Amino acid sequence: MHTSTERAPHSPRIPYGRQVATVALTALAPASWGTTYVVTTELLPPGHPLFAGMLRALPGGLLALAITRVLPRGDWWWKATVLGALNIGALYPLLFVAAERLPGGVAATLGATQPLMVAGLAVALLHDRPTAWRLTWGVLGAVGVGLVVLGPQARLGAVGVVAGLGGTAAMAVGIVLTKRWGLPAGVGPLTLTGWQLTSGGLLLLPLAFGIEGAPPRIDTGAAGGYLWLGSVGGLIASTLWFRGIGKLPVGASAPLVLLSPLVATVIGIALGESLSLLQTSGFVLALAALLAAQLNTPNLAGRVARRRPAEARIREARIREARIREDQIREDQIREDRMHDDHIREGRIR
Repeated sequence: MHTSTERAPHSPRIPYGRQVATVALTALAPASWGTTYVVTTELLPPGHPLFAGMLRALPGGLLALAITRVLPRGDWWWKATVLGALNIGALYPLLFVAAERLPGGVAATLGATQPLMVAGLAVALLHDRPTAWRLTWGVLGAVGVGLVVLGPQARLGAVGVVAGLGGTAAMAVGIVLTKRWGLPAGVGPLTLTGWQLTSGGLLLLPLAFGIEGAPPRIDTGAAGGYLWLGSVGGLIASTLWFRGIGKLPVGASAPLVLLSPLVATVIGIALGESLSLLQTSGFVLALAALLAAQLNTPNLAGRVARRRPAEARIREARIREARIREDQIREDQIREDRMHDDHIREGRIR
């Protein structure tokens, strides 16, 4: 009986140059999410976070399914539903609630706590103990973002704070579970994104009309805002994000969310805001934390680490060789599974 083989949850070793490119592509996702705050407050009709979340998710999810034409199989029906509920169904509306009820910077600061949440969850679900380096820079990153965006005029509404922390926690759980479950054989990031956007959007569809009632009036500005959030900030960003989670260590992908509040700050500067000396210091500290997290990942750290004793280098080389062999065996199995599926479709095997 043919069974699907899932990819192992650990990240395969990839060359230095490819890892840098993967980090850069993955970073585009949280960078685009940094535009959510200004788009929500300036273009979207207020009071409809469920509708905004549904419209951001469902059309892009259906488009991804139409492109890939691959549906979940086996236990991936419930896994995709769980991931869609966390990464889309809970995150999107809570993000819009936070963006409506809090200043953009305050909402972004709450999201900056996500690396610390991910580090804690990784201990329980991935048995990945965070290093002192990662925890220290995670705290400093959140502090840096706080220095940039928090000030005497910051309004901390209880509903907005709960929504912001709830959305951050939901995404943190989604990141760790995505890393734990990996991908089923023959499934790429676009397919996984389509499953999650569709399941999350379908979850929000009855809630949006049942709780919020009729859709709001959508003018030209709102249409452009929904289009941006659903395409660049939805389908494209999510595909890049899930691709990066699958390839990078969890300690490298989670800190990239710091880009979201930093991009929101840059947009504010472009709209006429200015930074004080303290805010500028916070901006630099947050960037340093983001870069430090990347230097602590296995491949990138090797470029700046001191030379280790010969025995340690030999032991690590043997471990790398063993992992390469494991990855090769896994890739061979995936190819065999694909050939088996092709033969079934062509009628060679019944």
